[in-house]
Amino acid sequence: MHSPNTAANSANTTEFGNRMFVYEVVGLRQNRETDKMGYPIRNSGSVFITVPYSRMSQEMQRITRLGGTIVSIQPATGIGNGPNGQATPKAEPQQTLSENNGKPMTQAKEKTDIPVNIYRPNNPFIGKCIENYELVAEGGLGTVRHVTFDISEGDLRYLEGQSIGIIPPGTDDKGKPHKLRLYSIASTRHGDKLDDKTVSLCVRQLEYKHPETGETVYGVCSTYLCHLDVGADVKITGPVGKEMLLPDDEEATVIMMATGTGIAPFRAYLWRMFKEQHEDYKFKGLAWLIFGIPYTANILYKEDLEKLQAEFGDHFRLTYAISREQQNSEGGRMYIQHRVAEHADELWQLMQKDNTHTYICGLKGMEDGIDAALTAAAAKQGADWSEFQKGMKKAHRWHVETY
Repeated sequence: MHSPNTAANSANTTEFGNRMFVYEVVGLRQNRETDKMGYPIRNSGSVFITVPYSRMSQEMQRITRLGGTIVSIQPATGIGNGPNGQATPKAEPQQTLSENNGKPMTQAKEKTDIPVNIYRPNNPFIGKCIENYELVAEGGLGTVRHVTFDISEGDLRYLEGQSIGIIPPGTDDKGKPHKLRLYSIASTRHGDKLDDKTVSLCVRQLEYKHPETGETVYGVCSTYLCHLDVGADVKITGPVGKEMLLPDDEEATVIMMATGTGIAPFRAYLWRMFKEQHEDYKFKGLAWLIFGIPYTANILYKEDLEKLQAEFGDHFRLTYAISREQQNSEGGRMYIQHRVAEHADELWQLMQKDNTHTYICGLKGMEDGIDAALTAAAAKQGADWSEFQKGMKKAHRWHVETY
């Protein structure tokens, strides 16, 4: 980036002095009281602001103050007028046809353009539920729903590994509107229909006993979503999150450890890797999912996962830890940390590669057991797992989202 002072002082003495540039900005907030500069600002989506060269630095600073992010800068040539008279590039998004159903699939932006907070709580996007079905088979524990929303009427876009916020209707016991809850996105950036018009979630209805009264308590937002009717409107915010993004490297090794609905981001990864085979991303590495669940009936997306394993066995490994049906080596219940311990030496070797990324998503309690298993594997090689893990984190190869 050029120096602000240099730009201001030399604007009239360079060939750029009289030129105009277009900033594409996302995430700007509306503030009529503090922003009096007359530029068109929306609460969400991309805003295109035409800026003279002499004011480029000042405008960058103003955008930052307003919470915006500049995703592109281009010369103001070949532009047209958008809504409210704002400048918009004439070029249309590139499209390609999905190999699965021939529907147009818009090319996603570069990974450097990570969409964040396109929609905020004070001005959420109103989506519409178009699908809501049960994922737990008969005999399973609890209820988990796959819920899909139509987002075609707005500017919401997202990447695999991000989350969206859901604002449930109504008020709490203090009369205040319910706060939003975040849910990991379970669909790829192109959506389950591969048309860039939907976003999907994997939602377990929260249910627990009140510690004092013994009364059954149901989660506010999860209950709302699990019982949401097809056709109903829903308030959506986001997306948020940069920790769980999938690497661009098509040759990467991607190790995924999930419990329960922690499968959500990994479903998005696997669908992008193997189901889409989109022209801008063709996975040729190794994906390994270690999935912890209580019963076979609780294996979420079971049919799809096992079909992927059968079809792409050279690139996808699937390992279950079914706690109430399988036993570990000591005769106790088989939890995910026991599976990690069984394969710890192989996992340790895979992690030595610079392009191996490890992801953990689900219940926080599994972290200690995973660390213990990998500590033992590292010690066999005379290494310190804690120090090695720090190096992976620093290299952005160790990704954790637990609750």
